Amino acid sequence: MPAPETSDWPDHLDALIAAPGHHRLLFENDAVRVVETILPPGERTPLHTHRWPGPLHLISWSDILRRDASGTVLMDSRTSGIERVAGVVTWGSALQPHTLENVGDATFRAITTELKHL
Repeated sequence: MPAPETSDWPDHLDALIAAPGHHRLLFENDAVRVVETILPPGERTPLHTHRWPGPLHLISWSDILRRDASGTVLMDSRTSGIERVAGVVTWGSALQPHTLENVGDATFRAITTELKHL
């Protein structure tokens, strides 16, 4: 699958702008941006993007649904077949416009180091 053309995504959909209640900037320079995502049980983010890929550190886990802009489910952690546990570091791709819903019973928390020049 080709990489998403992130330059086509409008700036207003950036996670820090479109979903500031669930994303917090921890650090940024010309090379990286470190973003914390916190999603309590039952909450859903507004539509947003993640323009750059990078390591994703899962601080605390809960089941999640990721939907595209039209509401189609792109990923359901309950049926993905991938075990996700707190403390795991994995690779996070750049993500097209999407929402994230916590359908579990714990707070989902992750820290992503977005690599701007990959």
